[in-house]
Amino acid sequence: MAKVTIETKFGKIVFKLLPEIAPETVRNFAKLAGSGFYDGTLFHRVIPGFMIQGGDPNTKKPDKGRWGQGGPGYTVKAEFNSRSHLRGIVSMARATDPNSAGSQFFIVTTDSTFLDRQYTVFGEVIEGMSVADAIVNQPRDRNDCPLQDVQMSKVTMSE
Repeated sequence: MAKVTIETKFGKIVFKLLPEIAPETVRNFAKLAGSGFYDGTLFHRVIPGFMIQGGDPNTKKPDKGRWGQGGPGYTVKAEFNSRSHLRGIVSMARATDPNSAGSQFFIVTTDSTFLDRQYTVFGEVIEGMSVADAIVNQPRDRNDCPLQDVQMSKVTMSE
């Protein structure tokens, strides 16, 4: 079982990848994580009672006006599946086009089944939901951006 570890100032979030339901999405995420793409990016969107979102390379720069718009320079085809968006699920963020995901992802902190079959579930947290809870409850601005940076200092893969 391939696992991802996200290191933050609040502790570690560990999630298992689900290649059996989203093989291309898992392959893409593993490639990005393995290359260091996510290191130093921020959780730039936090909505209590919903989720935390990160994975935008634009968050490595201070121009908040561009946060939430960045990616790896390509998109990944949606792999909608029957896995429900329950607490601890890791899913790809996207724009209006279902096939517009690239690198941004979110971790569901409260069951959000209204997202089912509209976003690609590709992982499930197995350790560190208390860390995700600490992040989702950070003070935020009117754009749901934490007032203090919540950086993914390192994102690593392991078996």
